[in-house]
Amino acid sequence: MDTLITPYGGTLAPLLASPERIHAIRREAREMASLDLDWRQICQLELLITGALSPLAGFMGRGEMTAVLSGMKLPDGRFWPLPVMLAVPEKAARGLAPGQSVSLRDGEGFMPAVLHISEVWAADPDAEGDLAASSGLPLAAPLAGAGMVYVAGRVEGVALPPRHDFLSLRLSPAESRERFQRRGWRRVLAYQPTQPMHRPHHEFVLRTAMGLEANLLIHPMAGADPVMDASHFALVRATQAIMPRFPAATSDFALNPMVPVAAGPRESWLKAIVARNYGCSHLIIGGETPMAGDFRRGEDVTGLHASLSEAARAELGVNLIGFPRMVYLDDRDEYLPEAEAPEGARTLAMSGGELSRRLMRGMTIPAWFTYPEVLEELRKAYPPRGRQGFTVFFTGLSGAGKSTLARALTVKLMEMDGRRVTLLDGDIVRRHLSSELGFSKAHRDINIRRIGYVASEITKHGGIAICAPIAPYTSTRRAVRDMIEPWGGFLEIHVATSIAVCESRDRKGLYAKARAGLIPEFTGVSDPYEVPEKPELAIDTAQCSVDEAVQLIVLKLENEGFLR
Repeated sequence: MDTLITPYGGTLAPLLASPERIHAIRREAREMASLDLDWRQICQLELLITGALSPLAGFMGRGEMTAVLSGMKLPDGRFWPLPVMLAVPEKAARGLAPGQSVSLRDGEGFMPAVLHISEVWAADPDAEGDLAASSGLPLAAPLAGAGMVYVAGRVEGVALPPRHDFLSLRLSPAESRERFQRRGWRRVLAYQPTQPMHRPHHEFVLRTAMGLEANLLIHPMAGADPVMDASHFALVRATQAIMPRFPAATSDFALNPMVPVAAGPRESWLKAIVARNYGCSHLIIGGETPMAGDFRRGEDVTGLHASLSEAARAELGVNLIGFPRMVYLDDRDEYLPEAEAPEGARTLAMSGGELSRRLMRGMTIPAWFTYPEVLEELRKAYPPRGRQGFTVFFTGLSGAGKSTLARALTVKLMEMDGRRVTLLDGDIVRRHLSSELGFSKAHRDINIRRIGYVASEITKHGGIAICAPIAPYTSTRRAVRDMIEPWGGFLEIHVATSIAVCESRDRKGLYAKARAGLIPEFTGVSDPYEVPEKPELAIDTAQCSVDEAVQLIVLKLENEGFLR
């Protein structure tokens, strides 16, 4: 390869307006309506503004979306694997119409761009799923949920979204290409990890680059919100730690603003387009370590890549290389693809689940799997469970005994562990955090999510949160778990006392009032309680004393490693 690969479509197409036009846009934006974008949408907007999604000029319209879902082509026939859409809640889209311009803002009100609207229409997840399935490559998740509205149109960039972390590592495609040109690089292999790299990654990626006689760009997908994503800094710091093991003269390291979308081969092809726009001619696919199972392999994706038409592969122009299942050969002290291991050789491998278990338990992680400098960064980011915060979340009917158990457990943990423990009892939270809320389904949901947010902050900072709401709905309890688990432990305790016993304990007469119709939407009477399917513990307070129940919980916490 005599020259650096051209951008996808032939020309890099950043969407940042000229300085004069930016000044005019900011003046015009004072009279414009605004759309507030979430973090993922801001990252996608950054890709558009920098030209990483060249040759796109904005968010796709209905015709483009249909063509991409059903045939992986833009209306002009150009290969494109995954729609790039802007979906907003129906309420936010009210009053928007073609021909109108709106400012696009982040959660702090900063305006990276304006959108000149060409179309507005309601999302139809079922129809979109059918279109994708007709192509043979169904979507792993809907593009947008029911009740969302697509807003399409041309984007004019005003400024890149503000970033405050690792600024020297954040290169635009134009800056990346300029650096490659300056260093005389022509053939460039990219690897876009979403998780820290270990020895098998290092050995395969380096071997592949040497075999191709290619330079190497380690380009981790680091678009995640650094405040809300517990893994962001661990990914970047662990990658920084491993970089000195790659040849400095032929390797480079920069951050990729993409956020993973879990769209299978479609996502892989979109990653290839982004890699090409950054100046890369080759891309390694796969190699992640999911919580369960072994390294996620890339052979399936590269096999599907071969099934593309010759014209589509030529148009994409990026050579995809699958990350195989790597095994460690003990007698040779090296990693090889499993298919290349000599017959009868003693091989070793470690799954992502086993790595996580060892980190959580503070156990030894063998040197054949990772490097000490990478392990040091992981130990900082993922301390053993005995040093992590955690939340104990009681759920059950009114009168089941949740508050009594929560208070007793709070006292016991303060006696045993010495760490700060915060009790978030349902009545206490109602009085101090949710006094303006009623007891409708929507308001109860808001109340539980507030409890979850406070508990997640306590857990994030190494504390212990004890929560004791009724929390009758499975989806809300799952949302609370999702808020907390990235930062520490979460134990759901179902206080499974029967409604008959709960009614017999009803000192406030709430059940009697509910059965008389005086209290609407009362859990267990006029509103359902969705029984947890897989709680960490289920306790019937009619069958054991408070001290016995607390002892069961303490034993569970000790067994899980949360108590030192």
